[in-house]
Amino acid sequence: MQQTSALGSVRQGVFLTGFIVLCLAAGGVGAFLTAPAVSTWYRLITKPSWTPPDWVFGPVWTTLYIMMGCAGWLIWRSEDSPRRRPALLIWALQLALNFLWSPLFFGFHAVGLALIDIYLLWLLIGRFLVTVWALSRPAAFLFMPYWAWVTYATALNLGIWILNRT
Repeated sequence: MQQTSALGSVRQGVFLTGFIVLCLAAGGVGAFLTAPAVSTWYRLITKPSWTPPDWVFGPVWTTLYIMMGCAGWLIWRSEDSPRRRPALLIWALQLALNFLWSPLFFGFHAVGLALIDIYLLWLLIGRFLVTVWALSRPAAFLFMPYWAWVTYATALNLGIWILNRT
């Protein structure tokens, strides 16, 4: 029995690590795609006065990606229920939209399309919170700072879109 428990703990650790690595990889690839435009195009566009310095984004997103991974893992390991599968699907979709934002905004300079993407992301995060609230409060709490940051990032994206429309 004790050996089975140890194997279960190792399995849980592997899956937790996998969820976190998946999120960090999505962010890492996004950062890789973003880097060339940050030092060129992004410096030249007009940004709202309340835009944070560039160095803020890395630590904030790293923290949020770790929290997102933990939340996904908590849902994955929760008891099977009618909400579990939709919650995991929403979790995966929001990660895809999160990833898509960087190429849209920085790669294609499609600020308007990026705004649509981030708004849909914001809606999915909200839907995730509603879906998982009864399933795993810790997972919901882990997503709340993410939703707050995406709310701010959506406003920032909107501000950039307004200031740079031609």
